[in-house]
Amino acid sequence: MSSEPAGKPEAASPILSVKNIEVIYDHVILVLKGVSLDVPRGGIVALLGANGAGKSTTLKAISNLIRGERGEVTKGRVELKGERVDGMTPNDLVRRGCVQVMEGRHCFGHLTVEENLLTGAFTRRDGRKAIADELEKVYAYFPRLKERRGSQAGYISGGEQQMVAIGRALMSRPDLMLLDEPSMGLAPQLVAEIFEIVRRLNSEQNLSVLVAEQNTNMALKYATYGYILESGRVVMDGDCKALRENEDVKEFYLGVGGSDRKSFREVKSYKRRKRWLA
Repeated sequence: MSSEPAGKPEAASPILSVKNIEVIYDHVILVLKGVSLDVPRGGIVALLGANGAGKSTTLKAISNLIRGERGEVTKGRVELKGERVDGMTPNDLVRRGCVQVMEGRHCFGHLTVEENLLTGAFTRRDGRKAIADELEKVYAYFPRLKERRGSQAGYISGGEQQMVAIGRALMSRPDLMLLDEPSMGLAPQLVAEIFEIVRRLNSEQNLSVLVAEQNTNMALKYATYGYILESGRVVMDGDCKALRENEDVKEFYLGVGGSDRKSFREVKSYKRRKRWLA
């Protein structure tokens, strides 16, 4: 198997297809406005944008965790492996192979690292040996967790907690992982380490990944296709190589621009959207 993730999403058989969804909170606040995206089987796709652009809402709409926050998909549809899933519960989606790693490194602080990992297998019915074997696979990808297996998760480092969150998701044996801001609050070296592990999981386990990230440099390095959100809309999408070379992306997300480049404080987001949507 190639070590490179799949390229531009294929229309024929994506593992995930989000079709023109709108999301409303509290029956009033329109947050997503016709978002569409595809994730190819065995691909890594980046969902990019500034804070508040709608990245986390998009992931929660896919995983149906949005209902717990008084949100609702009011238009469009979400399909997983060709099956409509936007009416299913989060548990149903996990059983069908889609799992989300939430923003903020959520762990059960009073449980040990290993106990946290084992909670990720709660939907499985294939026996203790299969779960034990899966646990060893997780430890092979995250050897640091094996060293800390008996430590309380609330007392390990932020990077280790992020590894626990990803490892716990892997225990459900997903086909598709939704990663929400995995770099948040972590040192650059740890961020690179975690993204390298995600790339290994993609190439070795054929794990499809949709990653929402503000760290555009890192996301474009490891994904091959990306979507950029602005105020709940997809304003640009394309191969990551093309996005890296795009002047608007360079200026507003990669910190690269000409000598007359304005500061972020001086540039209003509506001007950028107006140019991109023209």
